[in-house]
Amino acid sequence: MEFLSVKKENYIATITFNRPPANALASAVLKELSNVLADIEQDETVRVIILHGEGRFFSAGADIKEFTTVESAEQFSKLAAIGQEVFEKMESFPKPIIAAIHGAALGGGLELAMACHIRIATKQAKLGLPELQLGLVPGFAGTQRLPRFVGEAKALEMLLTSDPITGEEAARYGLVNQVVEEEELMNVAFQFARKVAQKSPVSVKAAIQLVFHNKNGSFIEGVEKEAQLFGEVFMSEDAKEGIQAFIEKRKPTFKGQ
Repeated sequence: MEFLSVKKENYIATITFNRPPANALASAVLKELSNVLADIEQDETVRVIILHGEGRFFSAGADIKEFTTVESAEQFSKLAAIGQEVFEKMESFPKPIIAAIHGAALGGGLELAMACHIRIATKQAKLGLPELQLGLVPGFAGTQRLPRFVGEAKALEMLLTSDPITGEEAARYGLVNQVVEEEELMNVAFQFARKVAQKSPVSVKAAIQLVFHNKNGSFIEGVEKEAQLFGEVFMSEDAKEGIQAFIEKRKPTFKGQ
């Protein structure tokens, strides 16, 4: 791989962006990420993913130099569609993806982080969508995901001013789950990942599916889906093991079946 490295250990896959100096998200990077996710989805030895950036930044945005090679509105739209497709794949991914954010997650970098299921950031990290500073708008679904986390008013403020917010501010607005000191970032991310990796992959997949089901449907449709998956998950081997372990007062051993 040219832009990413992957390490798999103890049911956790760590995907590291390594494209100095800013880990910019060129279309080739997004394609490589899509291929890595396709591999991990079929790998039963991986239950949780941690995503982070090598060097000073998580990701400081899309590749602006690549923009200068695009010659038409149709090509720009196609470029946006590539990113949107990968990030939609991430949001609906059956295994939890944790973004470990340091330095900056700006533009495409924040859109990438918002497509993850969990975000852990350093207190001083900068998060924002500064595209309007360049006379552009976000193209990787940033205008759609940001209001879901911070509300329409704050999202519009961040877009119109191009001003980033800190990790601490992002936690207050609900954009990140947790803030930590820089030196603690990966330790905390791994602690979280290990906790999730102990759960049944069957129930984890169902939980992700249910939480995001309602973005395209009604509350009633969501609870109907919940009832359906409750029944399906209840019949799994992992559910039988979890119930038996509870009765026997021991820790369950889930096999993802």
